[in-house]
Amino acid sequence: FFFSSTMSHRKFEAPRHGSLGFLPKKRARRFTGKIKTFPKDDASKPAHLTGFVGYKAGMTHIMRDVDKPGSKLHKKESCEAVTLIETPPMIVVGIVGYAKTSTGLRAYNTVWAEHLNDEVKRVFYKNWFKSKKKCFTRYVKQYSENGG
Repeated sequence: FFFSSTMSHRKFEAPRHGSLGFLPKKRARRFTGKIKTFPKDDASKPAHLTGFVGYKAGMTHIMRDVDKPGSKLHKKESCEAVTLIETPPMIVVGIVGYAKTSTGLRAYNTVWAEHLNDEVKRVFYKNWFKSKKKCFTRYVKQYSENGG
């Protein structure tokens, strides 16, 4: 028998620590998530909500009865992992209209609500405390001139 005192491949001697799927390891640019894909639109249906924000709050487990005829676990209890998703309350503050162009959809116009809460207006300022809080004041005048 021949035994070598040299190392085998580095892949086996010092495997990497952690998945490359989590790279780059740095602080996120924005705290809120972003909906990356939307379901295909059906023109026959009326306008409806196609996305909703949710945050992963954690995981737990549940005991459930399995209903799979032919399976060994049919009509038996099974322990399964579940994800808890926290969905904060959502308030509609505006609607964006899109126009079809040769390169795809383009934002055509945005219509904001007549009365916006201060919580919404804070998002448009870097420093809410120092600001004059004048955003959307001209927009509200349009509502009063046009009669709503």
